[in-house]
Amino acid sequence: MEHCTEIILTIAGIVLVHGLIFYFLTRKSRLIKGKHVVVTGGSSGIGLWAAIECVRLGAHVTIIARNVSLLEKAKEELEKRRVRDTQMIQFRSLDLAKSYGAVTSTLDELERTVGAIYMLINCAGMAICGTVEDTSVEDARKLMDVNYFATYYPTRHVLPKMKEAGDGIIVITASQAALMGIYGYGAYAASKFALRGLAETIAMEARHRGVSVTLALPADTDTPGFENENRTKPEETKIISGSGGLAKPKDVGKRLVQDALKGSFFSIMGLESWVLSILCVGMAPWRGPLLCFVQFYLLGPLRLIGLALQWNFQRIIKNCAKQRQRT
Repeated sequence: MEHCTEIILTIAGIVLVHGLIFYFLTRKSRLIKGKHVVVTGGSSGIGLWAAIECVRLGAHVTIIARNVSLLEKAKEELEKRRVRDTQMIQFRSLDLAKSYGAVTSTLDELERTVGAIYMLINCAGMAICGTVEDTSVEDARKLMDVNYFATYYPTRHVLPKMKEAGDGIIVITASQAALMGIYGYGAYAASKFALRGLAETIAMEARHRGVSVTLALPADTDTPGFENENRTKPEETKIISGSGGLAKPKDVGKRLVQDALKGSFFSIMGLESWVLSILCVGMAPWRGPLLCFVQFYLLGPLRLIGLALQWNFQRIIKNCAKQRQRT
């Protein structure tokens, strides 16, 4: 009898594992061919490559940023990659953080000329590094304006319309700094933590209305913004954040779009990001049995790895402090 029970449990386990794998592999992506996609921060970096992926998939794409010359170059790049002659490729120059009224006016005009916004990809953002006391109040406010409100305003505009339509996709691009505080990223991390809170709230409010939310958590990525970020980055921050390498914006942008179309809540790349997303999963929304199964079994062991990483970070900080004292 005991032997039969073991066989039954083994078979049940095999069936469960294969069922989870089948679910994961056959999960369908939504299609955006012929639909309107708006990408903020779409003139360069991750935003540009996300826009390129959407064009490749047949969507009508509008990119939004402030710099007109960069927008014109980006539009030319997008037009080269059209898969259909009828695809509409547009841009708008707009300071997304300036006012909610300016954002709603621009998006309303876009919807009248191109059509309802089916997918909003928020990639506008910036980084200013420095310890909390070394970051000016003006810079801290600027980071919140550019990173949070430049995402909140367009998201706030499209959300009720997507709910009414019963369909839509919102992508919020944060950072690994949205999962844990990192030396030298105080004000920046605060703005990115705010985006995670926004994404989790919208996911809870809008899922039953057919709207999905994806929170992109890129590590350091080789963008023009990253070059500016390094100018003020403390040595401790460079060592800690540099351990994960430097991702290519092309890879991050493509992955972000693919994850959003599959309905994934987190969009991540690389082992380090994957481990960090498991460690910091908290009350993140349910996104399939396989992922939840992995999180359940790995969360405990990974906590030990997390403690080891924290110890290493403190060691780096102390060593850098000693080095400065010597000089």
